[in-house]
Amino acid sequence: MTHTLTADDFWKRLDDVQSGMLSVDGARPVPMSQYADRDLNVLWFITAKGTDIVESLASGPKEARYLVAEGAANLYATVDGKASLSNDKAKLDELWNVVADSWFEGGERDPDVQLVRVDLTEAEVWATTGRLGFLYELAKSQVSEAKPDMGAHGTLRFAA
Repeated sequence: MTHTLTADDFWKRLDDVQSGMLSVDGARPVPMSQYADRDLNVLWFITAKGTDIVESLASGPKEARYLVAEGAANLYATVDGKASLSNDKAKLDELWNVVADSWFEGGERDPDVQLVRVDLTEAEVWATTGRLGFLYELAKSQVSEAKPDMGAHGTLRFAA
């Protein structure tokens, strides 16, 4: 048995994810740390201006895909949206942290810092019960002959 996934469950679990793989315009995915803004259905990323992602977005917004496979959060997802470059200094101030600071010699005002905004359109999500829950459900199914409960799965659509 699989339960229906809620958007709230997705966002709560995403808060426990440190990073995933971001792809823009079908290019190879690269590891990135996301900063979620659930009120706007947006994922933010801090990167450098010379990256393939930034160069791809220089000509305008493009389709993006963010892949999450995080066992600790029991979250597996394919998240789609529209990526664009942002020069929002207030947002950068809000998001800046020690992790981002470690990548840029000049800190937050380093001229190489670039914000990427991904406005989410849809996500296919699997929210599992975790390793112990998985083992329990397998054992239970052997005794009861019922199908194991593997957690929640669903497709979430986000308003544009």
